[in-house]
Amino acid sequence: MNHRLHIRFEQLERATTHLLQTAAALGDKDHQTPGPNQWSAAQVVQHLVLAETSIEQYLEKKVLQEEGHAHAGLGAFLRFSLLRTLMRIPFLRFKAPKRLAQMMPTEIPAISQLQMEWASVRRRLEQLLNEFPSKLLNRAIFRHPRSGMLNIYQTLDFMVDHVLRHQRQLERITRALQSI
Repeated sequence: MNHRLHIRFEQLERATTHLLQTAAALGDKDHQTPGPNQWSAAQVVQHLVLAETSIEQYLEKKVLQEEGHAHAGLGAFLRFSLLRTLMRIPFLRFKAPKRLAQMMPTEIPAISQLQMEWASVRRRLEQLLNEFPSKLLNRAIFRHPRSGMLNIYQTLDFMVDHVLRHQRQLERITRALQSI
């Protein structure tokens, strides 16, 4: 894994560890929603596991193609910069992409089970990054549902931002459940 990928991967690991600690700290309230039409901590973790699984599988497929990947140009940079800015606005809400929302099971496993599943997905991602072809580093490799094609660095930055955004959501859930 090159140095720039390694730094982003380590950021992703730290953000994930912190998020899982926050979810686990809820104990037996981890499946409790703070209100109607709101997610529980376990649902947030499940969403992130599904999102990362989907991203890892997509990247794996695209890396195998190796040909036909355009350069991630200025347009991609600008769209991604806008997405990153919008993701940092606390009161702005995004709906999960339909494909990902449809994958959410009705029965959410325990946080410990989700943590093991996420660790498995993360190891596959790490292996993919360790073997990532250098000729694809600045190529458009991942299609984000809102900002379009991203290179691998932008994809990892998005993944970190995604976990951090849901970390703030878990903190809101924790505060709401403490006041119940």
